Amino acid sequence: MRKALIDTDILSMFLRGKREVKSKFEEYLKYHSTISISILSYYEILSGLKHKDANKQLGSFLKLCEGVSIISITKESCQKSADIYANLKKSGEIIDDVDILIAGICLENSLALVTNNAKHFQRIKDIEIVNWSV
Repeated sequence: MRKALIDTDILSMFLRGKREVKSKFEEYLKYHSTISISILSYYEILSGLKHKDANKQLGSFLKLCEGVSIISITKESCQKSADIYANLKKSGEIIDDVDILIAGICLENSLALVTNNAKHFQRIKDIEIVNWSV
């Protein structure tokens, strides 16, 4: 099983207790020592929970993150993201900047992307997409 970055939507499903996603997390951890998320997914989940005043879920999320590898944006991942943006803009298939930055992090770190948002990410060349929600 290839090392992967967990996208925000899959992380959210895990936090809501979706059985299929939890099972895939358990299977993944048989092969790898930790789950990896991007700093952007960390921000998206954190800001969403704070906005909803979901303190119990916020506590659960922060506890989960104690054992998670959080991958930051680097100059190299920004360069990959800028290339992705330029290619998508030229083809008229632009996606959200956050998704482009997450894709850049994946490519820079040679990670597959675990997401339920294949519709957007399949537009990006050379990114491997895996869906744990099915």
